[in-house]
Amino acid sequence: MTVLGITRSILGQPWRWRALSADARDGLMSDDALVDQLLLARGCPPEAVADWRAPSIRGFMPDPSIFRDMDRAAERLADAVEAGEQVAIFGDYDVDGATSTALLVRLLGDLGLAARPYIPDRLAEGYGPNAPALRRLAAEGATLIVTVDCGAQAFEALEAARDAGIAILVVDHHKCATALPPAHALVNPNRLDEAAEAAAHGHLAAVGMCFLLAAALVRTLRARGFFATRAEPKLLDLLDLVALGTVADVAQLRGLNRAFVTQGLKVMAQRRNIGLAALIDASRLSRAPTCTDLGFALGPRINAGGRVGRADLGVRLLTTADPAEAQALAQELDRLNEERRAIEAAVQAEADLAIDLGAHVVTVWGRGWHPGVIGIVAGRLKERLGRPVMVVAVDEQGTGKGSGRSITGVDLGAAVMAAREHGLIAAGGGHAMAAGLTVAEDALPALAAFLDERLSAAVDRAREDRALLLDAVLAPGGVNPDLVRRMETGGPYGAGWPAPRVAAGPYRLVRVDVVGNGHVRAIAAGADGRSLKAMAFRAADTPLGQALLAAPPHRQLWLAGRAKIDDWNGGNTAELHLDDAAWTD
Repeated sequence: MTVLGITRSILGQPWRWRALSADARDGLMSDDALVDQLLLARGCPPEAVADWRAPSIRGFMPDPSIFRDMDRAAERLADAVEAGEQVAIFGDYDVDGATSTALLVRLLGDLGLAARPYIPDRLAEGYGPNAPALRRLAAEGATLIVTVDCGAQAFEALEAARDAGIAILVVDHHKCATALPPAHALVNPNRLDEAAEAAAHGHLAAVGMCFLLAAALVRTLRARGFFATRAEPKLLDLLDLVALGTVADVAQLRGLNRAFVTQGLKVMAQRRNIGLAALIDASRLSRAPTCTDLGFALGPRINAGGRVGRADLGVRLLTTADPAEAQALAQELDRLNEERRAIEAAVQAEADLAIDLGAHVVTVWGRGWHPGVIGIVAGRLKERLGRPVMVVAVDEQGTGKGSGRSITGVDLGAAVMAAREHGLIAAGGGHAMAAGLTVAEDALPALAAFLDERLSAAVDRAREDRALLLDAVLAPGGVNPDLVRRMETGGPYGAGWPAPRVAAGPYRLVRVDVVGNGHVRAIAAGADGRSLKAMAFRAADTPLGQALLAAPPHRQLWLAGRAKIDDWNGGNTAELHLDDAAWTD
């Protein structure tokens, strides 16, 4: 059923209501019907509305033992704690890897064991465990190495570690093949041999799995009497790290992840983690961070170390107990984030010239592109083109490092693994919405053809089903701060739990201009005399932005997007962040 009779908007799509089942509409709303409707429309079971309104760790956390190898990993880690072994935590260089590493380092520190963090250099070592690094850690005294947010596909590195007698625990969430690399324990909800109850948590980020391992470890040590003479660590104090890694890794915010983020934001607001507090200040946030801030302010700065700076800066920031060091690291990450933006813009400009608009899956590559920004560029292109995108940076030796982003309904990670099985790439993996790979330059045309052919049907289905989903239709004056605050109580919003989208109008556009980095700003007036500021970000060269800029002052239109509070310089007005618009005639 279309909304407002709109079957073709400015962006060429119908507007529809988010689906609600008949029983969800029948007598299940509480006094705050708007929030209940938002929850139900996003998949909340009707009988669980109360629990989902205020998601708690107790209400959503499973028994860690449901996951294969979890108890085995906890027992081995407990042995290391009791024996005072040298433990190394080998993490990925992104935010999920940094927060996963920091979580285990902080927890083990509270247990009296000073674990060593290790983050590989993106350019020199690439993604995931590598044999030289594992051997070096062992030679320097590590008797146990825990890989986090990586390792599920590290066959060669883990085989070399096994042959060298190195004990490895893998905590990951990326897709697994039928065969698994050798490890003392491999904890991953996406193992193909995982039981249904555990596999239902396949949407967790690696940092979420690390939190479950932390709970299993503390439980194991408790059963051994380890806390008879010492206090147990407060696991809930680590939820700020879990929230940051979960949101930054674009993990779906449903079930346990919603509880992680909801409770983690509360912990973050208390500024207990000195490094996170310094990062909040460096991000120029004058209030407690929101879910959006994790993804667009804090996460990119942590990522900047691994993308264009030193890979270990994020972990050092998140684990330091020295306020002066925290401030210096946060400022350095802020500076690197600005540098990353400039590099990203240059790669984006070159990638734009290489796009094949006829492809179902867009694969672009170039020599000299910085591999630290290709994932961001892929994400931007995916949003603009509405189809999966793989961006590959080729080095001077002809080796390409690729990062891809997909659209809902198209499993890019599975396609990349299939390309590996067909011998088209040297390495690769990921999950449905994001994937990475290593490929020879001369194999890139064949890889592009393979991805396009394999995913074309899924892309067509996804694009045919494309529609703008709306939660409410409002009069011109209906977009106001009170509405925004009420809708926010249905959050946290993010991947898999989309922020509410409303249509408002009809409006006339009384002023439209381009501001900032290609953003289109519009002042819209309704017949009721109420006006509204609307922003279409990075839209100046898009069909939506061009239509707004050319709109006749007498013609009316509906505006659709996310209602937000504009708190710039202490303000408290509502504005609309546009996703689409449609003419009334």
